[in-house]
Amino acid sequence: MENYIVSARKYRPATFESVVGQRALTTTLKNAIATGKLAHAYLFCGPRGIGKTTCARIFAKTINCMNPTEEGEACNQCESCTAFNEQRSYNIHELDAASNNSVDDIRQLVEQVRIPPQIGRYKVYIIDEVHMLSASAFNAFLKTLEEPPRHAIFILATTEKHKILPTILSRCQIYDFNRIGVEDTVAHLAYVASKEGITAEPEALNVIALKADGGMRDALSIFDQVASFTGGHITYQGTIENLNVLDYEYYFRLTDHFLSNRVSDSLLLLNEVLSKGFDGSHFITGLASHFRDLLVSKDAATLPLLEVGASIRQRYQEQAQKCPVQFLYRALKLCNDCDLNYRASKNKRLLVELTLIQAAQLTVEGDDVSGGRGPKQPLKPIFTQPAAPQPQASAAPTATAQPAPTVSTASPGSAPSPTPRPTAPAQPKAASTRPDTSPFQSMPTQNEKKIPVLTKEKMGISIKATPKSDAKKESPLPTPAQTSKAMTEEDNIFNARDINHYWQEYVARMPQELTAMAKRMQLIKLTPLNDITYEAVVENDFVAKELNDMIPALQDYLRSRLKNRKVTLNVRVSTPHEKVRAYSRVEKFQVMTQKNPSLYLLKETFGLEFN
Repeated sequence: MENYIVSARKYRPATFESVVGQRALTTTLKNAIATGKLAHAYLFCGPRGIGKTTCARIFAKTINCMNPTEEGEACNQCESCTAFNEQRSYNIHELDAASNNSVDDIRQLVEQVRIPPQIGRYKVYIIDEVHMLSASAFNAFLKTLEEPPRHAIFILATTEKHKILPTILSRCQIYDFNRIGVEDTVAHLAYVASKEGITAEPEALNVIALKADGGMRDALSIFDQVASFTGGHITYQGTIENLNVLDYEYYFRLTDHFLSNRVSDSLLLLNEVLSKGFDGSHFITGLASHFRDLLVSKDAATLPLLEVGASIRQRYQEQAQKCPVQFLYRALKLCNDCDLNYRASKNKRLLVELTLIQAAQLTVEGDDVSGGRGPKQPLKPIFTQPAAPQPQASAAPTATAQPAPTVSTASPGSAPSPTPRPTAPAQPKAASTRPDTSPFQSMPTQNEKKIPVLTKEKMGISIKATPKSDAKKESPLPTPAQTSKAMTEEDNIFNARDINHYWQEYVARMPQELTAMAKRMQLIKLTPLNDITYEAVVENDFVAKELNDMIPALQDYLRSRLKNRKVTLNVRVSTPHEKVRAYSRVEKFQVMTQKNPSLYLLKETFGLEFN
């Protein structure tokens, strides 16, 4: 049985022409060899598996070739090329800096540099993973690297250029290798497959190229793995099954669910994906990549950015025509936010599900997804329940609760007006005739308990009148004078306790999808700027923007409840020295110890801790 050689070694490039995806660098090296302008030190840097060490070996072989070709390649026939091909050349030395990174190793290398070559013109020293050298080893290498003998050429290779000392970088010609493109990788894999007698679908090779992420060595290793799994017939289905890659079909189906606003189908599809063992983070990053590919498919100018197979490319173009650009922008933002918050989330599945729910509602009519930072309420309530009626108060009715039923029984003919054409009496409270613009206009407000509101005529007198006084004030119909007074009485007196009470009442009735904002508002206490203007101090600009959007509805609600149409609310972001958020237990303890230092001594003496 022959010894098996992996494709990454068997098909390793032997000439500059066979190097994949580094055309600019190989052309530069060939021109330098042809003109004889060779530097004494080179630095090849870039990601893993893209040809740094391979190019260094080809370069070392070519500069020692006795009969180079007209294209600037090695002849592979002279003694130097034959010795290199048979791995017995004494002109090329490779050093692994990961395992030989001490000062003694570098000193031994410096001693070898002095010996001239026996065959050929140059001795080439290839130092791989040079960033692993210690600082002392770098310093011992500086002088030799700056002024080596005429026959010595150093080629340093590294994946982490930022770890190399600047004094080393300044002594080298630096060549930055790029990641190999998907098209170049697919073409090379197809060449290897034809040489090995393996049949491979283009879509399968495209998946392998994407999985390799620009590294040819990784691509060839994955190719061998998939070829062994499929028995020499590489198919798309077998590839995604072996590599545990999500099929494009899932993302196409999910996007159709989003465009049709099918929340339930989206959640069921997510459950199917998770049940197959895929991680939620990989799913959401794949979904973001899918939306990105749809976005670049909408414009012919950006179509070359789509790195997928030919058959999949057609599907992307078809679905991209169905997706509005605003939908793709918002969907990309949702997926990116989910990806950023995934690691910190305690309930990761719920985070992904919430993202899918929001994405499935982006195309609902009436949403403005193109302006600003998106819709004010990204989550729409699925169920709407009417508010439960307030229980009837058992106490005696107050003076402010009686006029409403009285007016409902009044008729125009019973008004005590001397004119032959009576007019309908006005409502005793002008606030009850004004339409309620708050989001809670369907909730009953007549029988609920509230903080007493004092008018100018009743300052210093309890609003709760005795049953006897109520009986005296009751009248079947309001007089014209009372009606006129009720129409103009819109400046009722209130205080900070009153407005904060109705503020908390508004917060308690906020919809469930605004729970986070409601919790923030529960901690806010309105402070007076004057008799009718109150201020809410918040922690940051984000909360201030959200609260400013709610100010119109808040003002209408407070004006209606306080019977004062001049109530005004302002929002301000706190200064660095202001304390807005609630104190934690540790902060409370620190404040207490400032007042009583003995508490700290008590804690330290008994070793007390916060539970």
